[in-house]
Amino acid sequence: MTGSREPATTGSHEPATTLVRAVAAELRKTATLPASRGALAVAMLGSLGITVLNAVSVRNALRSGQPEQVGYTSPVEAAFSAFPLGTVGAVILGVVVISSEYTANSPDAGGGRQITATLTATPGRLALLTAKVAAAAVLVLATAAITIPACLALAHLIIGTPFPAATLGETAARAAGTALYWMLTGLIVLAITVLTRSGIIPLIAGIVNSSVVSVSILLTHLTSLAYYLPDLAGLRLHGDDPLDMFPGALDPLPGGLVMAAWTLGLLAVSATVFTRRDA
Repeated sequence: MTGSREPATTGSHEPATTLVRAVAAELRKTATLPASRGALAVAMLGSLGITVLNAVSVRNALRSGQPEQVGYTSPVEAAFSAFPLGTVGAVILGVVVISSEYTANSPDAGGGRQITATLTATPGRLALLTAKVAAAAVLVLATAAITIPACLALAHLIIGTPFPAATLGETAARAAGTALYWMLTGLIVLAITVLTRSGIIPLIAGIVNSSVVSVSILLTHLTSLAYYLPDLAGLRLHGDDPLDMFPGALDPLPGGLVMAAWTLGLLAVSATVFTRRDA
């Protein structure tokens, strides 16, 4: 008599379980890194600080009867004008998630790199990189979920203008777009750091391009194709440009799709390189 066989289920959920554990481990590791805490502080405290400065300037201009002294009088614009610092924080976090693995330990600890121990704990390289991407995305989005509403509330409190209910939907869309922009920027820099295995070049390039002199903006003077570069493609995810400084910028939906395509493409390239080359 032929015995019945139970369907084999043991281990069928192991890949998913391994990935979940890897994501949790990377979240804990990343959140405890001093550089990561610094990145989150830049995004949160920096944005709040600039919001205060912007809002005070607007309030003083309104009280003096000279609103023309400022580029805008809206508390919403006072808050959103501060959010480039959130992008800088996302850049730093995206770099640190990867570069910390390749930084040499102290001689007392053997002088090795963390990547060796990490790959021992999580042998699947694709799973490891996926976990790092997920950890970075979660931390950036969580930071945005706290920072953006806090900045908006603070700007309204300082300027003294009640929040207009008619613009609630538009403001919520801009907040979501800003959070998406921060996240995609952090993941783009993460992918580049995988390729360089060093955080120096991605960190400098990312911070300078986000806050000082954007190479992409300079390129717009040469060709309108520069608006399809990732940082400019997603520019209007923050909302319309109140000063009309970038008339050729893509609308939020197509711009967001272009920026997302850049992100996915760079992550795919970095995953291929990461899984094939030596640690």
